[in-house]
Amino acid sequence: MDYRIKDESLSYSGKKKIEWAESHMPVLLSLQKKYKDSKPLENLIVGGCLHVTKETAVLIKTLHSAGAQIAWSGCNPLSTNDDIAASLVVDDELSIFASRGVTKEEYYQDIYSVLKFKPHLTIDDGADLTIEFHKTMDKYGDNIIGGTEETTTGVLRLRSLERSNKLKYPVVAVNDAETKHDFDNVYGTGQSALDGIIRATNILLTGKTVVVAGYGHVGKGIAARCSGHGASIIVTEIDPINALKAKMDGYIVKPMIDASSLGDIFITSTGCKDVITGSHIEQMKNGTILANAGHFNTEISINDLKSLTESVSKLNDNVDQFILNNGNKINLIGEGRLVNLVAAEGHPSEVMDMSFANQFLSVLNLVKNKDKFENKIYDISRDQDLDIARLKLESMDIKIDTLTEEQNRYIHDYGEGT
Repeated sequence: MDYRIKDESLSYSGKKKIEWAESHMPVLLSLQKKYKDSKPLENLIVGGCLHVTKETAVLIKTLHSAGAQIAWSGCNPLSTNDDIAASLVVDDELSIFASRGVTKEEYYQDIYSVLKFKPHLTIDDGADLTIEFHKTMDKYGDNIIGGTEETTTGVLRLRSLERSNKLKYPVVAVNDAETKHDFDNVYGTGQSALDGIIRATNILLTGKTVVVAGYGHVGKGIAARCSGHGASIIVTEIDPINALKAKMDGYIVKPMIDASSLGDIFITSTGCKDVITGSHIEQMKNGTILANAGHFNTEISINDLKSLTESVSKLNDNVDQFILNNGNKINLIGEGRLVNLVAAEGHPSEVMDMSFANQFLSVLNLVKNKDKFENKIYDISRDQDLDIARLKLESMDIKIDTLTEEQNRYIHDYGEGT
């Protein structure tokens, strides 16, 4: 067994955390139980590149239980939980290549450690594994059937690859499933991003002005949670429809340059680069807090921040304080990386239950129907979305109405009017 982790002695702590996640992920565990005997993934290698958290561990164990051989790396230099990685290696004997605090070079070495297994299927978060695989298909692509993508950022990158006619195997856009983005992105990030900010700073959100950059699913969730804490919200946007939604939801909408002098806390959630730059930072209040909830650490221009800085001090493990040339102090959480995973534990298990059920079922679909897929980006089926929602409701002991035969005829028949 090949692997690279930080410390095997952390495995007991990791095992207990995984057990906690399992107790809060009933949908994924029901799928694990359903497929553990038939093993539809037997003799197949799944190469993964996701945050190594307790929730991801439950997905990994579900794939392994269904027969898959596992090779897995982290998808962000600061998001791996070292005790979780240790448990997967020690207790489950899986090939994990991940640790917290890796350099950029080490990060890509771990990805290539996964690719060397020549996976049949890829599960990605941010598309780094998929993109690197595309660069080396001649060397590692003998077995490939298809892949999945977890995040908005990753789907955008892969759709660009598809538009260029360079996509070399089918990919399912798990992020675009309703049971993923309407729950994971909204409720998961909304809670976990604030969890990271509060753990890192212990700041009181009530009475603060929070600037949320981007009002997609993630930004919407963050704004709602901040508002629930009693903060005033300013939303910045480039999309007129999203901006209008933010206004109709009761928030102030401004360009970032106008919001820069007003915010106490800035949270980026756009998936783009240079959302906060030097021209914005120069106008910020003394004591401003900067946090990023987007996948990559490009939304806050760290180079611009450094260029305006006289000195830097580390306030705690997750907060660096930059003293600007003008004397103001700007506090950056987690080096501008994903605040919910750098400073907290990521999304709650309950919401990742649906996201990772989508991952697992999408992998099964790619295998079962491999001859029907072309080298395109695919959405999951409506039936899969509905099945996962039903399973989640059942696990919560929630019942809903069903259509009568007459009602069903009425909504499917154009003939009946007034």
